[in-house]
Amino acid sequence: MTEKHDILTLEDVKLLVDTFYTRVRADKLLGPVFDERIQDRWPIHLDIMYRFWQTVLLGELTYQGAPGSKHITLPVGAEHFERWLLIFFTTIDELFEGEKAAEAKWRSEKMADMFSSKIEYYKKNQHRALL
Repeated sequence: MTEKHDILTLEDVKLLVDTFYTRVRADKLLGPVFDERIQDRWPIHLDIMYRFWQTVLLGELTYQGAPGSKHITLPVGAEHFERWLLIFFTTIDELFEGEKAAEAKWRSEKMADMFSSKIEYYKKNQHRALL
Protein backbone atom coordinates (compact mmCIF):
# COMPACT_ATOMS: atom_id res chain seq x y z
CA MET A 1 0.00 0.00 0.00
CA THR A 2 1.27 3.46 -0.84
CA GLU A 3 1.82 6.07 1.81
CA LYS A 4 -1.02 8.54 2.27
CA HIS A 5 -0.55 12.14 1.25
CA ASP A 6 -2.68 15.27 1.12
CA ILE A 7 -5.10 16.24 -1.66
CA LEU A 8 -2.78 18.36 -3.78
CA THR A 9 -3.50 17.72 -7.46
CA LEU A 10 -6.37 17.21 -9.85
CA GLU A 11 -5.44 13.52 -9.95
CA ASP A 12 -5.94 13.38 -6.17
CA VAL A 13 -9.34 15.06 -6.54
CA LYS A 14 -10.33 12.56 -9.24
CA LEU A 15 -9.27 9.63 -7.05
CA LEU A 16 -11.36 11.00 -4.17
CA VAL A 17 -14.43 11.70 -6.34
CA ASP A 18 -14.27 8.42 -8.27
CA THR A 19 -13.78 6.30 -5.15
CA PHE A 20 -16.49 8.15 -3.23
CA TYR A 21 -19.12 7.92 -5.98
CA THR A 22 -18.35 4.26 -6.65
CA ARG A 23 -19.22 3.66 -3.00
CA VAL A 24 -22.29 5.92 -3.11
CA ARG A 25 -23.66 4.09 -6.15
CA ALA A 26 -23.21 0.74 -4.37
CA ASP A 27 -24.88 1.98 -1.18
CA LYS A 28 -28.43 0.68 -0.65
CA LEU A 29 -29.68 3.98 0.80
CA LEU A 30 -27.89 6.51 -1.41
CA GLY A 31 -27.42 4.61 -4.67
CA PRO A 32 -31.06 4.64 -5.76
CA VAL A 33 -31.42 8.39 -5.04
CA PHE A 34 -28.33 9.28 -7.06
CA ASP A 35 -29.11 6.88 -9.90
CA GLU A 36 -32.68 8.17 -10.19
CA ARG A 37 -31.52 11.78 -10.45
CA ILE A 38 -28.35 11.31 -12.50
CA GLN A 39 -29.47 8.34 -14.64
CA ASP A 40 -27.03 7.91 -17.53
CA ARG A 41 -25.28 11.25 -16.97
CA TRP A 42 -22.62 9.95 -14.56
CA PRO A 43 -19.65 11.11 -16.66
CA ILE A 44 -21.10 14.64 -16.68
CA HIS A 45 -21.77 14.54 -12.93
CA LEU A 46 -18.28 13.26 -12.14
CA ASP A 47 -16.70 15.98 -14.28
CA ILE A 48 -18.72 18.61 -12.40
CA MET A 49 -17.59 17.11 -9.09
CA TYR A 50 -13.95 17.12 -10.21
CA ARG A 51 -14.23 20.81 -11.05
CA PHE A 52 -16.14 21.62 -7.85
CA TRP A 53 -13.55 20.04 -5.54
CA GLN A 54 -10.67 21.33 -7.68
CA THR A 55 -12.02 24.85 -7.13
CA VAL A 56 -12.80 24.38 -3.44
CA LEU A 57 -9.66 22.55 -2.36
CA LEU A 58 -7.01 23.55 -4.87
CA GLY A 59 -8.11 27.12 -5.56
CA GLU A 60 -8.17 26.44 -9.31
CA LEU A 61 -11.30 28.22 -10.51
CA THR A 62 -12.75 25.58 -12.82
CA TYR A 63 -16.27 25.31 -11.33
CA GLN A 64 -19.12 27.71 -11.85
CA GLY A 65 -22.56 26.69 -10.75
CA ALA A 66 -25.40 26.88 -8.28
CA PRO A 67 -25.55 23.46 -6.61
CA GLY A 68 -28.43 24.35 -4.30
CA SER A 69 -31.06 24.41 -7.02
CA LYS A 70 -30.11 20.93 -8.18
CA HIS A 71 -30.36 19.41 -4.71
CA ILE A 72 -33.38 21.11 -3.18
CA THR A 73 -35.95 18.69 -4.62
CA LEU A 74 -34.10 15.49 -3.71
CA PRO A 75 -36.20 13.01 -1.69
CA VAL A 76 -33.70 12.82 1.16
CA GLY A 77 -33.58 13.31 4.91
CA ALA A 78 -31.07 13.40 7.74
CA GLU A 79 -30.23 9.70 7.35
CA HIS A 80 -29.09 10.30 3.77
CA PHE A 81 -26.78 13.14 4.77
CA GLU A 82 -25.36 11.08 7.65
CA ARG A 83 -24.58 8.21 5.27
CA TRP A 84 -23.15 10.60 2.65
CA LEU A 85 -20.80 12.08 5.24
CA LEU A 86 -19.82 8.66 6.58
CA ILE A 87 -18.85 7.46 3.11
CA PHE A 88 -17.07 10.73 2.30
CA PHE A 89 -15.08 10.76 5.56
CA THR A 90 -14.20 7.06 5.24
CA THR A 91 -13.00 7.58 1.67
CA ILE A 92 -10.82 10.54 2.63
CA ASP A 93 -9.39 8.76 5.67
CA GLU A 94 -8.48 5.69 3.62
CA LEU A 95 -6.83 7.65 0.81
CA PHE A 96 -5.45 10.90 2.21
CA GLU A 97 -4.14 12.79 5.21
CA GLY A 98 -3.21 16.41 5.76
CA GLU A 99 -4.65 19.92 5.78
CA LYS A 100 -6.61 19.65 2.52
CA ALA A 101 -8.04 16.29 3.56
CA ALA A 102 -9.23 17.84 6.81
CA GLU A 103 -10.59 20.84 4.92
CA ALA A 104 -12.53 18.55 2.56
CA LYS A 105 -14.20 16.88 5.55
CA TRP A 106 -15.00 20.25 7.16
CA ARG A 107 -16.44 21.64 3.92
CA SER A 108 -18.51 18.51 3.32
CA GLU A 109 -20.09 18.89 6.77
CA LYS A 110 -20.98 22.52 6.03
CA MET A 111 -22.47 21.55 2.65
CA ALA A 112 -24.51 18.73 4.19
CA ASP A 113 -25.88 21.13 6.82
CA MET A 114 -26.72 23.75 4.20
CA PHE A 115 -28.38 21.33 1.76
CA SER A 116 -30.29 19.61 4.56
CA SER A 117 -31.61 22.93 5.86
CA LYS A 118 -32.64 24.13 2.40
CA ILE A 119 -34.37 20.85 1.56
CA GLU A 120 -36.30 20.90 4.86
CA TYR A 121 -37.32 24.52 4.30
CA TYR A 122 -38.45 23.67 0.77
CA LYS A 123 -40.56 20.71 2.00
CA LYS A 124 -42.20 22.72 4.81
CA ASN A 125 -42.96 25.84 2.79
CA GLN A 126 -45.06 24.51 -0.07
CA HIS A 127 -42.02 23.98 -2.24
CA ARG A 128 -40.87 27.60 -2.25
CA ALA A 129 -37.14 27.78 -2.63
CA LEU A 130 -35.00 29.57 -0.08
CA LEU A 131 -32.59 31.74 -2.05
